[in-house]
Amino acid sequence: MSLVARHLEANGIPTVIIGSAFDIVERCQVPRFLFVDFPLGNPCGKPYDLEMQNRIVEHGLRLLERATSGWHVETSGEQWGNDDWKRQYMAVTDDNRQELAQMGEALRAKRAKRQKRDIE
Repeated sequence: MSLVARHLEANGIPTVIIGSAFDIVERCQVPRFLFVDFPLGNPCGKPYDLEMQNRIVEHGLRLLERATSGWHVETSGEQWGNDDWKRQYMAVTDDNRQELAQMGEALRAKRAKRQKRDIE
């Protein structure tokens, strides 16, 4: 999305990126970025929490109005709840190691099959 935003901005269309991957967006230098410290894939809030989602989108629209020049970053004050998700996010433990290994093997097999099909 960051590269799409840069392209749109270069063609006169203002954008705001709302996201959680600060390091990626920072590297791409989008003009306006609303950082939300949530699990990846949930930039506008918890599923089905319409009030939270509306507040985040409204913050993004206000950012679009205020920030008229490049690389303007704001941080949302919204909270996911407790920070347990940060400790558990992408954690490999004895409890999930075998399941993750099986998922990785299945993904590699799927990719290899797709690559073979693409070569033929």
